[in-house]
Amino acid sequence: MNQPPNKLSRRTLFAGMGTVGAIAATASLVPGVRQIEAAPAAPKVAPERGGGYTLSEHVKQYYKTTLV
Repeated sequence: MNQPPNKLSRRTLFAGMGTVGAIAATASLVPGVRQIEAAPAAPKVAPERGGGYTLSEHVKQYYKTTLV
């Protein structure tokens, strides 16, 4: 039995592209694996006589943004 050669038609091509697009759209909506952030460290107790300024990562980041 001779089988005719399998031709890729435009209809099959567009149906396949639509399927791939639907799978890609669905995959983008599925939430990715996220790492759980460590609990923040307990805040330090402020000294009784003032002087509670500390150079934290937040302050360092601010200073970096002010550099010219």
